[in-house]
Amino acid sequence: MAEYLASIFGTEKDKVNCSFYFKIGACRHGDRCSRLHNKPTFSQEVFTEMEEKYGEVEEMNVCDNLGDHLVGNVYVKFRREEDAEKAVIDLNNRWFNGQPIHAELSPAASATSCI
Repeated sequence: MAEYLASIFGTEKDKVNCSFYFKIGACRHGDRCSRLHNKPTFSQEVFTEMEEKYGEVEEMNVCDNLGDHLVGNVYVKFRREEDAEKAVIDLNNRWFNGQPIHAELSPAASATSCI
């Protein structure tokens, strides 16, 4: 049974998970869809871009909240404070999903910085 469920996961035969959302990250039915939209809590692409453009990333957290107030928040902890400052400047000039990115430095307990 587990093998069968694994073989249909994310396909049109899957009656629990939305195959459209699984394939392209969007569904024409939106919130009215009867199937689950599994949203990733981590994005490999964002992590890679942060390291390639700004510097070594120590930690990254993508918020997965039920409430709307934190949906879309991403916290990145860079090894060096200068890298975090550079990221804030650059990211505040970018847009994502039709909305501007609002990046800011956040105080950290150690000498490293987060955005």
